[in-house]
Amino acid sequence: MYSLVAVREFVANALIHQDFYIGGTSPMIEIFRTRIEITNPGQPLIDTLRFIDHSPQSRNEQLASMMRRMDFCEERGSGVDRAIEQCELYQLPAPDFTKDVDYTRVTMFAPKTMRQMNREDKIRACYQHCCLQYVFGEKMTNETLRKRLDISRENYSIASRIIADTVNERLIKLDDSTRSRKFAQYIPIWG
Repeated sequence: MYSLVAVREFVANALIHQDFYIGGTSPMIEIFRTRIEITNPGQPLIDTLRFIDHSPQSRNEQLASMMRRMDFCEERGSGVDRAIEQCELYQLPAPDFTKDVDYTRVTMFAPKTMRQMNREDKIRACYQHCCLQYVFGEKMTNETLRKRLDISRENYSIASRIIADTVNERLIKLDDSTRSRKFAQYIPIWG
């Protein structure tokens, strides 16, 4: 049901980026019927919206170095990118990244149909897909989003609505090089 590569990447990140100064807690993996939650102590060093593209910043350099030598990670900052790519490949909903005062959590979801996804699920999937396209040197279009969310070609207006909602949330923007609304291309707001 879940991509093992994505689970491995998220667990490795939880171990590497945990804050050892917070006592009485450690990384935790909880498996529920419809989701997996991977939580580590400490706030992230970067904004959760930039997990996909940001250069690596490790809280625990020695642990990261040891895990790289054991082939658990690469220390390149591409683990989240790879995990989200796998979620797309498996047609899973986009993972949700949550930060709080004392923890960071990634929630992976079991498969959902478009009807089962709420507005936030769709916006999160659109934003992460747009970021992933940008990281790979591409740009998101209505067509790429339809493919990502398994929306049929004749239902292009559904993808258009999701894109409009994501633009309104100021997570993505129209690419400056777009010349036609029909062939619109989108990039992350920070792109």
